[in-house]
Amino acid sequence: MSVEDREEHRAPQSLYVHIPFCKSRCFYCDFTTFVKSPAAMEAYVDALVAEWDLMEPLEAPLATAYFGGGTPTLFSASLLDRLLDAMRQRFEFCADAEITFESNPDSITREKLRVLRDHGVNRISFGAQAFQDHLLQAIGRAHLRDAIEEAVWAARDLGFPHVNIDLMFGLPDQTLHDVAESVEAVLRLPVDHVSAYWLKIEPGTPFAKWHEMGLLSLPGEDAEADMYRLVRDVLRDAGFVHYEISNFARPGGEARHNLVYWRNEPYCASGVGAHGYARGERYAMERRFSAYLAAVREGRRPVSARQRVPVAERAEDQVILGLRLAEGVDRQRFERRFGRTIEDVFPGVVERLLAEGLLERRGSAYRIPDAYWPIANAIFEQWIGAADIH
Repeated sequence: MSVEDREEHRAPQSLYVHIPFCKSRCFYCDFTTFVKSPAAMEAYVDALVAEWDLMEPLEAPLATAYFGGGTPTLFSASLLDRLLDAMRQRFEFCADAEITFESNPDSITREKLRVLRDHGVNRISFGAQAFQDHLLQAIGRAHLRDAIEEAVWAARDLGFPHVNIDLMFGLPDQTLHDVAESVEAVLRLPVDHVSAYWLKIEPGTPFAKWHEMGLLSLPGEDAEADMYRLVRDVLRDAGFVHYEISNFARPGGEARHNLVYWRNEPYCASGVGAHGYARGERYAMERRFSAYLAAVREGRRPVSARQRVPVAERAEDQVILGLRLAEGVDRQRFERRFGRTIEDVFPGVVERLLAEGLLERRGSAYRIPDAYWPIANAIFEQWIGAADIH
């Protein structure tokens, strides 16, 4: 077995679980989400637990589990209890495992938080997006500013050690002052992680339709770059480490599950529309709600597509995902994984980017200099299709 083959056969130690339900659909969202009845949610939990029984047994305890959506905390407290009890019965966890739940501020209660805490959930991520009520309404959010602050303080009171806030910038009619106000509001809350994302107009969303019609007043690229710099500078000055292009953490607060993605490590996935990556293969679960339920009822895991990832593509992923991180792409790990150096696999690319100042070497890693993180996508493009490995 080659070096590369051994690397690809590592046992996954992370699990992503997709909970597809939302109270309503935000105007920018293209995720697999549905507005469904409580009865449909109960049927889904039953199907999800049955799907776990259909999974191949994991070879190693889970180090991370992540419940994303949708809005996982839209479930009732009793349904959350049933789901998490079933998870604990079916999976073994490392003693220090990170278990994350996404939540919208309007969907959480102290009772639900107690259920999560009692089942070992130790990281909660609130989709705040902004701290101005008019902006929240303009993007279709179901909560207002007060709900964000109440949710975060409730999580703190109930002992959650890690709390994340999601922010968005580049929103319609959003100003630099709005972004500054939102970041300052976050800094007054007991959070140890902030994710800050550019608005992306996704095809098929209401925003895409309105943008085509000229009805969205977007800030523009220059203003968005200023917003990004402001978020970065203010959070850094407050003691947050800018460890990934869109993510900031107080020391020790990094999102360990997401680091699995960025380090291109294997992970399992379950639930409608979820995507996994293990043993050199990507797979996707059935996106249609009814088809997912039907497959599980028939006793088969509802995987709708599998794709063997060519080694050249795996090498590209290793670099492009790794360059999202402040730690960069470790040269030694790359060579262990692929049996060749990064310079050999990408002939001329490393040298050219180093000469242009768009890449730097720090210790055993290559990384994008901080000043060029806002144009990272243009740097990523230099690696696509450039791998010479088979």
